Amino acid sequence: DLLVHVRDITHPETVLQKATVLSVLKNLNLPSHLLDSMVEVHNKVDLLERYKPTEENALAISALQGHGLAQLKEEIEKKILAATGKKILTVNVNLEGPQLSWLYKEATVQEVEVVPENGTAKVKVIIGNSAFGRYRNLFP
Repeated sequence: DLLVHVRDITHPETVLQKATVLSVLKNLNLPSHLLDSMVEVHNKVDLLERYKPTEENALAISALQGHGLAQLKEEIEKKILAATGKKILTVNVNLEGPQLSWLYKEATVQEVEVVPENGTAKVKVIIGNSAFGRYRNLFP
């Protein structure tokens, strides 16, 4: 699980709103790791003449203009992968061997780029740490 707190940073009561949200979240007795890993997003920065982040790890975006959305997506992906014990890797596989089939069964294959000159493929996968350990043992 991951909490993403999107704030209207232009709102005159934005600091009070943040305090209220944090208070509600704490009253829900959520696990502390959820609160510690929360992503804070400052939206509507395009409406401010001079945006200065008030929190060190806050991500500045403009949902309307699309600014900062790629960085937000990367941060969410990074935190979800960390929370689930997974990583994104690109591995080279021999197309005549069992590696590709194994990856389809044990991981989430995102992309396969065949290199016909040498009968291999570059395979981008989302894979758990234990599954990757098994892969390395099976296919050194």
